[in-house]
Amino acid sequence: MSFIKEFKEFAVKGNVLDLAVAVVIGGAFGKIVSSLVDDIITPAILTPALKAANLTNLSQLVIPGTAIKYGNFVSQVISFIIVAFALFLFIKAINQFKKKEAVAPTVVPPPTKEEVLLTEIRDLLARK
Repeated sequence: MSFIKEFKEFAVKGNVLDLAVAVVIGGAFGKIVSSLVDDIITPAILTPALKAANLTNLSQLVIPGTAIKYGNFVSQVISFIIVAFALFLFIKAINQFKKKEAVAPTVVPPPTKEEVLLTEIRDLLARK
């Protein structure tokens, strides 16, 4: 019974739930980026290549005489760069927030009576 209890505690921890939410949001973000790349950016960039090859679909861009579809590859590379850049910006913002948090001023407590006496003794010894 303790195994099930331990698993329940693990699964309900904040880190696990945060990770689950991040995976779901990441999947949705990936779909948005894929649509942006496939439907807007890639056609805009590769429209001259498509017209020169008399093609209408990006997936029809192939190296002549082979089955290599470089159109899809270019689309995936652009998608990767956009996702990597977005993650970079997100992590950079989080790191800046953490730096501001870490720089918060700390209040130094006043010295105790013992510390004051020890400081005075040290100063007296240094003068002799």
